[in-house]
Amino acid sequence: MWKTLFGKKKTDKEIEKMKEQSESGDYKFYPILKPGDWVGIQAGALKQTLIGTQEEPQVVVGFGYDTPENFIFLTHQDLEKMDGNQILNDAYQNLEDFKTEFEPVGSLDNKVLTSSGLDFSSERILSKNHMLEAHKMLDAEELLVSIARRRCMMVTSRAADDELLNTFIMLHNETWNDDSYGNAPIANMLFVVKEGDIVGSIPLQ
Repeated sequence: MWKTLFGKKKTDKEIEKMKEQSESGDYKFYPILKPGDWVGIQAGALKQTLIGTQEEPQVVVGFGYDTPENFIFLTHQDLEKMDGNQILNDAYQNLEDFKTEFEPVGSLDNKVLTSSGLDFSSERILSKNHMLEAHKMLDAEELLVSIARRRCMMVTSRAADDELLNTFIMLHNETWNDDSYGNAPIANMLFVVKEGDIVGSIPLQ
């Protein structure tokens, strides 16, 4: 598992080196999904609120710097020396370039898709192109997406029958409660996706 570092005051030299490494392509920024009670928020981590409000976030997007040794979360201090808009653009483009594939679950008549196992599998819910592929594969106008933990994604049609939806929720709950793989929890909810974009959420607590 990655170490996650944030809140540690960086020197101007460290920030400048980080900027140079990003521009050279040596290391890359990525968006990282975190629960609303993530300790990094209080430590000053750079973030966007995905679900909830600024005052009471439920799911947030942090931004990290991927190195061979650590995953370093960016803080507001970094914006004093770096272009915040460029960081966001680079992070989301790097996520777009991080390819993952959907696999139909044969035992569920191919009506559930999985896309799991890689570092940014769950974050790929933020990729419109990736989610449009799920719409196409399931021939579904609206999707329900489970990203209970990092590196885990399951998708089904919101119009699925009750039996399949109950099975889908059961699989989500099993993932949410299973810490055996060490994947950090994100959200005990289902995300509603339409036309490739997140349009809502359904709490399961």
